[in-house]
Amino acid sequence: MGNLILASGSPYRQELLNRIASNFQVIVPQVDEDAVKQSGSSPADVASCLARMKAAAVAADHPDAVVIGSDQLVDLNGRILGKPGTAERACQQLLDMSGRSHRLLTAVCVMGPRPGKVRCFLQETVLWMRPLDHQEIAAYVNRDQPLDCAGSYRIEAAGISLFEKIDTSDFTAIMGLPLIQLAAELRSLGVRLL
Repeated sequence: MGNLILASGSPYRQELLNRIASNFQVIVPQVDEDAVKQSGSSPADVASCLARMKAAAVAADHPDAVVIGSDQLVDLNGRILGKPGTAERACQQLLDMSGRSHRLLTAVCVMGPRPGKVRCFLQETVLWMRPLDHQEIAAYVNRDQPLDCAGSYRIEAAGISLFEKIDTSDFTAIMGLPLIQLAAELRSLGVRLL
C-alpha cells in the first residue's frame, strides 16, 4: 500500500494525526471553499462536501495513497460560522453564540488506495456557551487569538472557559480531527497505526 497523506494545511489536524500515525505526508489541497459555503446547502452538507473535495483533490495525484480530507464549521441555527480571520469578526462570532448552543460539525473523508475506496463521516458536537459580555469576549480573543478557528475559540486552551456544557463522543473532533472513528476507518483500509 502507498503512503498516508493528510490533505490539510491545519497545524491542529497535523498534531492530532501525529497521535495515531507516525508517518504521513501533508499536502494542502486547492479547493474553492467559498463557492461551496455560498451554495445554500445545509451546514452538514457543506462540511461533508468540502472534506470530500479536499481528499479528492489530493487523491487524484496520489492514487496509491490513503488520503484524509477534513473540514470543520460551526452551525449556529443553520448559519455557518467559519474561521473569523480578524479579531473584530471573532468577537462578533462569540457575541452571536453567547448564552446559546451551537453545533460543531467535523467532516472527514478518507480515500484510497485506488479509486473506489471512500469512507466519509460527520462528527457532531453540541456546545453550550455561557453568557459573555463584551469585555470578556475581547479579553479572550486577545489571549487565545482564535482567528484561524471555526467559531473563534480554542477549546484546548483558554476557550474551554467559555462553555457551560459540551456533548461529544470524541473530544478530538472539537480540535479538528475525530481520531476514534478516523483510526477505525484507516485500519479498515489496511493502514497500520502506532
